[in-house]
Amino acid sequence: MANSSIETRDMAIMTKDTGNTYESVVIISKRARQISTKIKEELSNKLAEFATSVDNLEEIFENREQIEISKFYERMPKPSLLATEEFLEDKIYYQREGELPERIEEDDLGLL
Repeated sequence: MANSSIETRDMAIMTKDTGNTYESVVIISKRARQISTKIKEELSNKLAEFATSVDNLEEIFENREQIEISKFYERMPKPSLLATEEFLEDKIYYQREGELPERIEEDDLGLL
């Protein structure tokens, strides 16, 4: 899992595959958006289990499981940090428009 502390990145390493800082940032941001969407869907699905048609004050304030689930997701590393780690570890597969991808795997989660 990615470290949540602030860390300075070497731009030479960040651009070694793309040769362009902005292209690297775009790739990372697109992957971060994918991760964020996936996390939001997971959280929404888990919290939907607790949804009731009638809410009273006791249920709202005493639902500890729902609070613990929310706290767990709040403590997770930010999607941008996870995407940056994936990019630096060559776990993101991308292609430029009009080019064939260099690598394709069965679970193309990182394919942009």
